[in-house]
Amino acid sequence: MSEKPVDALTESEAEAELKRLAEEIAEHDRRYHTEDAPVITDAEYDALARRNLAIEERFPALVREDSPSLRVGAAPAEGFTKVRHAVPMLSLAKAYTDDDVTDFIERGRRFFDRDKELDIAFTAEPKIDGLSASLRYENGVFVQGATRGNGAVGEDITANLKTIADIPAKLKGSGWPEIIEIRGEVYMTYA
Repeated sequence: MSEKPVDALTESEAEAELKRLAEEIAEHDRRYHTEDAPVITDAEYDALARRNLAIEERFPALVREDSPSLRVGAAPAEGFTKVRHAVPMLSLAKAYTDDDVTDFIERGRRFFDRDKELDIAFTAEPKIDGLSASLRYENGVFVQGATRGNGAVGEDITANLKTIADIPAKLKGSGWPEIIEIRGEVYMTYA
């Protein structure tokens, strides 16, 4: 990774660095999502993504069409049936610093049009790295499970999810909507 600070980059250096980062991050995405064989830590990957975003924020005209900051998840894997999400399945932004958390709170206040005098309560938990999944129930019956994929199209993993005891084949009670999607993270306690 380049050691030159973002605020010291010229426009041409920034353009070259964004190209390099897009290619490097795409390669790490392929190794992680397709081959399940990452070669860098999550922290190293996040540092690449943060550098990419910092350069884009300083040089917004240089944002590439293939920018990692514009992607959600990974391309759907080969060998699985593709599932188009009715509503895009987006990911959450990460917070690394106190300023990131403060910015998050301020965005929440603006979104909910809350006065600064009012307290906003939230819960933060350690990151659990799992598989983002969407569970589709029709009339309370589990009919389809899909990965996030690229946010618009994921992979059908219904058969895999049916083997997980904590995912009910039928929702308890009655009066469920005709269609309901439940989104969350699937993970194993011990892998």
